[in-house]
Amino acid sequence: MNLLFDVGNTELKLGVANDEKVLKVFRFSKFQEKSVDELYLSFYLIFDDYEFTKVAICSVVPELTTKLRTLSVEYLEIDPVVVEPGVKTGLKMKADYPAEVGADLICGSVAAAKMDQPVLFIDLGTATKYVYVENSTLNGVVISPGVEVSMNALVYNTALLPTFELKAPNKVLGNNTISCLQSGIIYGTAAQIEGLVSKIKNEVGKDFLVVMTGGLSPLFKNVLEIPVTFVKHLVLEGLLEILLRNSLVK
Repeated sequence: MNLLFDVGNTELKLGVANDEKVLKVFRFSKFQEKSVDELYLSFYLIFDDYEFTKVAICSVVPELTTKLRTLSVEYLEIDPVVVEPGVKTGLKMKADYPAEVGADLICGSVAAAKMDQPVLFIDLGTATKYVYVENSTLNGVVISPGVEVSMNALVYNTALLPTFELKAPNKVLGNNTISCLQSGIIYGTAAQIEGLVSKIKNEVGKDFLVVMTGGLSPLFKNVLEIPVTFVKHLVLEGLLEILLRNSLVK
């Protein structure tokens, strides 16, 4: 079995996969300050259930990259594939500074490239990222504040606004503080998505498949007014592809 780590700024996803697809995904929070030993204890029951032969790491948190690499070597006795400069991805990049492109963007792009058509994938994480992929090439990216980042900034920087549940209200125009806030975040983000998709289509001069991923993507299934394909674990799927590609060349 293959062990996959997708490390973001607010969440760590641990994926269990065979050589064809991701089978199970486990989510962890409050992991940033944990030592290598503490991380191992957090994952121990999963490690006990599966026999892993390969490990891959996609991380945008350098300190966690180092810890997970150490964990893999010391506890699992496996040299992991880490998405970093020099790893084989099969992806070309139109970027002024390719080394600065995030591992999550690379993994998502590798998965998108397998769809054999132009794809704009939208990853709703700590930041909302729009990535355009065509002919196995990452052609460009838009990054904006994430849904929860926007919500927290609004609540914590105002004296009278309360915390609220992230969900779409029944209508756009709210009639109480909570529904007004929910509308601004959910319908405001949906309008941003629709607007940017339109602008990107005008810029590239062609139609493309719009794919949405990330933990918050289900919030927008009944809100968006454009066709969208939802892929739950796009980054992990791309990470698996990179793992298999690099396993073959060793």
